Amino acid sequence: MTGVAVAVAAVSGLLAGFAVNRAAGAFPWGATDGPRARFAVRPPLLELATAALFALVALRLGAAWELPAFLAVTSAGVLLTVIDLRDRLLPNRVIVPAVGATAALLTLAAAAEGTWHPLLRAGLGAAVLFALYLVLALISPRGLGMGDVKLAGLLGLPLGWLGWGAVALGAVAGFVVQAVLALLLLAGRRIDRKAELPFGPAMLLGAALAVGWSGSLLG
Repeated sequence: MTGVAVAVAAVSGLLAGFAVNRAAGAFPWGATDGPRARFAVRPPLLELATAALFALVALRLGAAWELPAFLAVTSAGVLLTVIDLRDRLLPNRVIVPAVGATAALLTLAAAAEGTWHPLLRAGLGAAVLFALYLVLALISPRGLGMGDVKLAGLLGLPLGWLGWGAVALGAVAGFVVQAVLALLLLAGRRIDRKAELPFGPAMLLGAALAVGWSGSLLG
């Protein structure tokens, strides 16, 4: 069943990648200041990358009830990454529906599996990461924005479902990824020391790493 889940997820990822590419190309939605690009990234790069991510998530989880929830977060994460890199923004119109869809799908998974502990932990994980990032944003508003805080709440749902170790790993991994990216860009002279990088992509990559390796690293 895992092979079937991976194959279905990969095909779904292609379709999701196409939709994400179109949506990111049209951002900001509803703007009337001129025509927008049809795609944010030249096809089929984003489509293939999204398909690969979907397949990796399915390979990690197998044909599990929670798989649709994790794929929903993945799809939203790809869209948020592209928008944040292009426009330095994590829009509520993506994060809020993603939180609702993920919570609903995890609730269905908990009901189907007949166990509610992972769902409770997912909710607590979202609350903990939201509160942690809110404190950090209040301490250093130039380093973190409210979009990052809301994104932390979204990422806390799937990480919390996997366990508290995944929550901790995902939170730390985001900062590590950001530091490594900054050092690489500085070494390549692509940025200077005063440059401010968007943090959303690093948070998403850190969460992806936590999902991928939390099982083997944390047991």
